[in-house]
This record gives sequence, structure tokens and C-alpha cells, in this order.
Amino acid sequence: MRSHNRSQGRPGAPSRPAGAGGHSRTLFKIAQCLPFAIALGVLVIEVSPAHDLVTGPVLTTTPALAALTLGPVGTLAAAAVALAVSVITATVNEAWGTPLVTGNFLGLLVVSLAGVLLSRAVRRRRQSELDQIRRVALAAQEVVLRPFPERLGPVWAAGLCLTAEAEAQIGGDLYDAVQTPYGVRLIVGDVRGKGLSAVRAVAAVLGAFREASHYTADLQEVMDRCEAALRREAALPGAYPEEVLMEGFTTALMAQVPADHVVRLVNRGHPPPYLLRQGKALALMPSAPQPPLGLGDLVPGPPVTSESHPFLPGDRLLLYTDGVIEARDRDSRFFPLPETMERIPAATTPREYLDELHQALIRHTGGPLSDDVAMILIDRLA
Repeated sequence: MRSHNRSQGRPGAPSRPAGAGGHSRTLFKIAQCLPFAIALGVLVIEVSPAHDLVTGPVLTTTPALAALTLGPVGTLAAAAVALAVSVITATVNEAWGTPLVTGNFLGLLVVSLAGVLLSRAVRRRRQSELDQIRRVALAAQEVVLRPFPERLGPVWAAGLCLTAEAEAQIGGDLYDAVQTPYGVRLIVGDVRGKGLSAVRAVAAVLGAFREASHYTADLQEVMDRCEAALRREAALPGAYPEEVLMEGFTTALMAQVPADHVVRLVNRGHPPPYLLRQGKALALMPSAPQPPLGLGDLVPGPPVTSESHPFLPGDRLLLYTDGVIEARDRDSRFFPLPETMERIPAATTPREYLDELHQALIRHTGGPLSDDVAMILIDRLA
């Protein structure tokens, strides 16, 4: 999960503080460690001069606390630690056979069994809820980001969209391709921010693109329609937090493949596409850089027009978002996109080609992606 002016606002910026997720994870880690900290505290008390304190009921709580955060295995581990502490303290204090120690062991056994059963029930319920959320998210993804067509007029095509958040199906990146009376039209874009605000902006842009592409001959006017859709979306009272209205913007790149052997591009602050011809990757840079959607009123530039480039049979064109070229390895080196493109065999289909790029990207980062990624690859057939 970047035309609005400052008074009207712009969707797309983060809707919560950056540290909110980290704070929640810290509290969760503390909760996971709490049962073992209690067991350690009981052990310290029992081997100290303060061993006359009755600590058995406190120790019995550890499996119950573990059941809330650690799952069945973690609950058993907490119960085993509590049992070991009970054995050590009974031995050190020579209390074996006393009613207090017997009661402590029975209580620990009952709470441990109940804790394991509770943790299994909680895990099953959470998994069921997560499965339901995934089904809803997948349905929403298929509405917002439709399945990508393999054949569109004179081109073979493939699309790929990856979200940085493990459980997310829709992020801040967008892409689509449609066949129109004016040729095949494609769009990739990147909404600044994550979450619901970014998804709303993605839906607004794609809805305007899909509608205008079929009825508007000028590609630049299609881009203007997308900008106008963002304006309308931002004007809805209370639809976006104040920081979103002040800071949001969207980079976007549109391409049109007509019947003749050219590709027309309109670029609003987006990374340039790469044309792969005879094994060499060439960046199709705009002649005059343009601001992203949402910054046109603040950063005026020359009039935006579409630009044409040769697109011959056998050529490949890659449209992508900045999550690809800004992916870093452990030494903070950026992903070498043009070099990687040139290494992939030319005989691959568009889908296979994007799969190869995806695997190369994962190998480069050596772990999960730090940003959303969207890519479109098209092959000119004739």
C-alpha cells in the first residue's frame, strides 16, 4: 500500500504512527516472557531467606498466562519450568510430603491441562478468523486488482503484485491492463502509505482508469481522469485522516500499445519502464519529468503529453513500481533490475519471466520485502 491540492487533500499517507506496530510487538514479547519471569521470581524467593512466603499459587498461574500468548507448546514449556521450580524448592526446603507441596503440584497439574486445552481452542479460533479474513481479502483483491489477462490484442502479458505485509492481499501498489478501441492500455502506480487509505486511493485510480480508457482517445486525458477521481475521493468529508489529506500522493505510469509498432507513455513521477530488445534493457526516460498525482498544483511543470517510443515485434516492456529497484541486500545495495532482466532467457513466457524476476528479487533481499511490488510485462507479437 501519492489532482489534489492542499485544501482538498490527498489520500494515501499512513493512517497511524510509524511506531504503533513496534510498540504492540514489544508488549506482546513482554507478555510471552512473563510466565517464565514469574517462575524465576518464585525460585529466587524460595531459595532466599524469604522462603516462608507461600508462592505456590503464584507459580500455578504460569501455564494459564502462557496459554494466552504462547500456544500449546509454549504452555507445556511454561508448565515444565513451573514443575522444575516446584521440585527444586520442595527439595531445598525439605518439604516433600507436606499438604502444601501436594496441593501445589495438584493445582499445577490441573491448571496446566486447562491451559493446554485453552491454548488449543484459542489457536483454532484465531486460525478460523484468519482464514475468514484471508477469504474476504482475496475476494476484495479480485475486485480491486483483477486477474491479469494473458493475451491482449497484439501483446502477451503478465502481471505480478506482492505486498510487504505478510497477511495483506492488497497494498499501496496498483496495476491493470485493458483492451480498448485505441489499443491496449496499461497502468502501474504507487500510492504513498499503507492500510485502508491506500486501498481507497488504489480503487479510485483503477476505477477511473478502467472507465476512461474505453471512451477517451487521449492517453493524457485518461491520466487526468484518474487525478480527478483522487480529488473527488479526498473531498469526501471524514473519509481520510488529516495527515493523509496533507501528505498523500500517487506516482503513476500509463502505456498504450496501438496497432502500429510504438508504445505511448504518460509518466507522472513514476520509475521509467524498461524496454528489452535483443537482450539489452533500455530505460524509457520521459523528456520532461512530471510531478506525481497530487503534487501537480504544488510543483508545476511543463504541459504533460504522451511520448512515443518504438515497440517492435519481439520486444519486451516492463512496467514496475519502486519497490523493485529500491529493494536492498544485506550490504544496502539496490536490486540491479536492468542487469537481471538481461540475464533471464529470452525464450521464457511473460509469466515465467516475472517469476524469474521475483525469485531474483527474493534472493537479493535475502528475506521479506520491505515495500510493495507490482510488475507488468508485455511481449509485442506482431
